[in-house]
Parts: sequence; C-alpha cells; structure tokens
Amino acid sequence: MQEQRSEFRLGWKVLLAGFLGTMCGASPLPFNVLGFLFKPLESEFGWNVQQVSIGITIFGITASLLAPIFGWLADRHGVRKVAIWSLAGFILAFSSLYLTPPTLAGFYFLWFLVGLVGIGSTPVTWSRGLSLWFVRQRGLALGIMLVGTSAAAFIVPRLAVWSGDTFGWRAIFPVVALLPLLVALPATIAFFREPRGDERPAELNTATGQLAGMTFGEAMRTRQFWLLWFSIFIIASAYGGAHIHMPNIVADHGIDRSAAAGIMGIVGIGLLVGRVGVGFLLDRFWGPVVAFPVLCLPAIACYLLLGTSSDMTMISMAAFFLGFAAGAESDLIAFLAARYFGMAHFGRIYGMLYMPFGLMSAISPVIYGTVRVNAGSYDPILIAAAAMFIAGGALLLGLGRYPNQNKG
Repeated sequence: MQEQRSEFRLGWKVLLAGFLGTMCGASPLPFNVLGFLFKPLESEFGWNVQQVSIGITIFGITASLLAPIFGWLADRHGVRKVAIWSLAGFILAFSSLYLTPPTLAGFYFLWFLVGLVGIGSTPVTWSRGLSLWFVRQRGLALGIMLVGTSAAAFIVPRLAVWSGDTFGWRAIFPVVALLPLLVALPATIAFFREPRGDERPAELNTATGQLAGMTFGEAMRTRQFWLLWFSIFIIASAYGGAHIHMPNIVADHGIDRSAAAGIMGIVGIGLLVGRVGVGFLLDRFWGPVVAFPVLCLPAIACYLLLGTSSDMTMISMAAFFLGFAAGAESDLIAFLAARYFGMAHFGRIYGMLYMPFGLMSAISPVIYGTVRVNAGSYDPILIAAAAMFIAGGALLLGLGRYPNQNKG
C-alpha cells in the first residue's frame, strides 16, 4: 500500500498538469464549441450543419495524421517540450478563428491550422508523461487525468454560450482560448516533466535499466494492435458525431439552447464517472472484460434518443450513458497501449492508436450531419451507431492476456 501511495506522492504535480492540459487542450475544446456555432454560421453565411461540420473534420484528420509524429517527438525529445510548444500554437490558431472570413475555404483553412499545431496538447502527450510516473495505479491516474475533458464539458459549453450571447459568435474562440493560455500553459511549464531515472517505477525498466517495451514495428505486427485499432475506429465512428451533434439532437426533442448546454454538462458527469470508475477497475481486472459491458451502454443511449420525445429523464440518461462510455474508451486506449506494448516507444505506438480515434471523431460529425440533412432526422445514424458500439466493444475480448515484457 505504501508503494501505491508513493506513486501519487511523487507524481501528483505531473498528474495535475496533465489534468489541466487535457481539460484545456485541443482534444475537448473544439468539440465542445462547434455544436453552438451551427445556427449562428447558418444565419450569417448560409452554411448548413453539414458544411460547418467539415471544419472539425479537417481539424481532426490533420491532427490524427500527425499524432504518430508528435508521439515520436515526445519519445525522442521529451513530453515537456512537445506539450509547451503545442499548447502555444493551439492558443494562437484557435483564437484566429475569430477572423473567420465569409468563405468556406477560409473557414476550413483556419481549422487546418488548429489541427496542424494542436495534437501535442492532447492525451498523445499527457498520457506518455503520466504513464512514466504510474504503474500500479496507472488506470486510476489516467482516469483522473482524462477527467479534464469532463471538466471541459462542464465549463466550455457555458462559456461558449455566454461569450456568444454577449459578444457575438466570433468571440467564442478567443474567450475559450483563455483557458489554455491562463490555466494549462502555466501549469505545464511549472509541473509537467518525465521522471528522472531514480524516480521512474522499477517495473518500467529492463535488467539494464532501459525502458521496457516493444518497438513500433514489433507492436504493428501483433494481433492485439490491430484489434485495438479497429475497435477504436468503430467506437469513435459511432461516438464522435453523437457528441458534436448532441445540442442539435436534443433540439429535435424540443429542448431549448440553454437546456442543451445543461445536457452537455450531464455528458460531462458521465465522462467523469466513467473515467475514474473504469480507471479504478482497470487496475484490478482484465481490461477487456471491464470494457465490453461499459461500451454497450451508449447503444442503450442511441435507442433512448430515437424519435422526438421531450422526456428530460430519458434524454438525461442517454447523455450520461454516452459520456460514461466515452470516458472509458479514452482511458482504455492509453492503458491498454501501455500494458500490451510497454513504454519504450509508447508515444509513437499510442499516436498510431490515437489516429483512428481522432480520424473518426472528426469524420463522424459529417456523417451525422449528412444523415440529418438528407433524412430529416438523426434516427438512421443512431440505429447504426448502437450496433457499432456493441461490435467495437466485442473486438476487445479477443486481445488475450497481458504480455510480460512490460513487467507492469
């Protein structure tokens, strides 16, 4: 027990910086504001929900394709440098959306810039730093770190609504960018670093004192890597659009804009409970057997969101289930990557596993928007998403036992 407590005693500052970096980085902020831009952009420029959603798609695809490169940079040069420079770039690029011109090409180019510099301010970086400090309670530590996205789901939609109502929709971007500027960047500079050799948990080392783990090529040749990759791909395809379009989905149920921000807060509660709860369980049980039932919950949520009922209890339950499962998935990617492939080349391996998560989180909103425009309802994509959640969770059951090379 003393050894378990010592991980938090030694690594709490890094955990705090990772939490704040996750909360204020490029992973949650764009996805929590875009849903509140659909109507203002349609009113001012005539762009429909499908066209606006392409902006987040460009951001996500750009960031996801660069994730392995940023992971490699973190492996090679350390997580601290990558995190600081990426946060600084993200602040500038995200704020520049204030200057959105009246052309879709200009709007898309600004989102491309956000993706180009922002990926180093996501869990690709924070997870590597944290996993080097924590072994026995890694699941719980990662869960606490990723609660940052839950905090963003509480804070950012309300901040976006307030700034948009007070100063106009353009002000949403620089106002929200104050979070990484005033919170994440100072904390990262002050606290975020990798452990020295004498601080690193012994379980992470080989007999010669080097970090244990597979090379990137070795990991790519395993069955576990591709089962994880396709599971992440399927689940992110189902979830990404559901999160972005949640304000519009609940609007179809007769819920007003202010109440929609509250529904996003319930998603945030689900994220919080899912991340901490599932992280706690991952430290004690085999990961896939924890994950499968959790990843079936959003299938129930999709069923509850069918139709146009305005039953707030039903809608709130669906929002909670979606958030709970999303919290579990993000925790699982980092945890299972470390357990199956080790830490020696974690950044690049995790970057490759983050790629389908980022790609489909970006593409999924366009799919949801396209279905809504063409079918006049979200029901067809919600039915498909329910099946994808179950299939993605079932794939994880084929991963098998944790290998021994991690020694963790």
